Amino acid sequence: MEKVLNADHGGYDGARINCGAGHRARFVDYRRKALTTVLAEVSVSRAYYYCSGCGGGTIPKDRELDIVGTSLSPGVRRMIGRVGAKEPFNEGRGDLEELAGVVVRTKEVERVAEGIGAQVEVMFKNERAGLLSGKVISMQAPSTFYIVMDATGVPVVPRETEGRKGKGNNGASKTRDAKLAAIFTQTRLDEKGRPVRDEASTTYVGAIETAAEFGVRVYTEALRRGLLHAQRVIVLGDGAPWIWGLADLHFPGAIQIVDLYHAREHLALVGNVVYSADAKRASQWTAARSAQLDAGDIAALTAAMQRLRPKDANASAVVQRAIAYFRTNAERMRYADFRRQGLFVGSGVVEAGCKTVVGRRLKQSGMHWTVRGANAIIALRCCHISGRWEEFWEDRALA
Repeated sequence: MEKVLNADHGGYDGARINCGAGHRARFVDYRRKALTTVLAEVSVSRAYYYCSGCGGGTIPKDRELDIVGTSLSPGVRRMIGRVGAKEPFNEGRGDLEELAGVVVRTKEVERVAEGIGAQVEVMFKNERAGLLSGKVISMQAPSTFYIVMDATGVPVVPRETEGRKGKGNNGASKTRDAKLAAIFTQTRLDEKGRPVRDEASTTYVGAIETAAEFGVRVYTEALRRGLLHAQRVIVLGDGAPWIWGLADLHFPGAIQIVDLYHAREHLALVGNVVYSADAKRASQWTAARSAQLDAGDIAALTAAMQRLRPKDANASAVVQRAIAYFRTNAERMRYADFRRQGLFVGSGVVEAGCKTVVGRRLKQSGMHWTVRGANAIIALRCCHISGRWEEFWEDRALA
């Protein structure tokens, strides 16, 4: 490997070369760099040129080998990106040494993994711009197209939550919400008439960012996946207002569905609070209301809630919030009708995604992230889990 890398005489290209900024840089000497590769550490000789106009040096060979500012080969950096996306940085360092004989420091794993994640995000950003301008061609989509959104808290360092209210005893926030969307398609029903998600059709996008920024991210990913070719578009989520705001803005005309299981949790809370002293009665009341919910009869359900007689102010507040929740989302809770259409009524795909994409990597014990670092790892994981890892490296090589 070392002989191959040095067979070009250090990349020497004459006494003077174009520096890239319109000046002529002069050859000074050859400089060696210790480079860690997948095979072993090697020494690379590179021709060094100095540009008086720019006031700095340039090493063309470093650009050709993709080792500018680093002593790690592209292959090693790719391995670091893979382990950094999957496990804590120190564990990744240990696996690299144990399984591949590649010895790097934990801080290098962190720096390189987050750096690659930032590059993935640049690819996504350029792709978004291309899709919005019509320069990127979208995929063909099956007739039924789903966009499912949710959010999950990520533990962050204190400076990332300054001025933000939280759920802690002192009112301080310790997390930032990472918004996540799963996009998938459906073409068939099973033998019992239940919808079946198309195999390998799910892709994810996510970040810690405002709802407005996230809306553009989700919309452009939907465009890439074939949104404009779909016959039916469904937006699924819990009752969070930001989800339905984005649905109205970016996916007008889409069928909006509140996650059935999230709605059932609201019913169970009401039953337990109102009948706290009688578990059997609470269960019976919740079962009866769940039947009305499954039928999409929200009018009957809210009427039953209004007949409740809570024993204290807290229980009364819970009931009133639940009534408002169901009335606000009544059109999104036509579950019997949705099932007749062969549609999913649960947002389990994105809830599982919150655990797989975000929780499994960013919410382990003792972890505290910067927003920049968390977003880099989220981008890495979305890229990998969405099956776009090879695409990223091909795009990077072309660039």
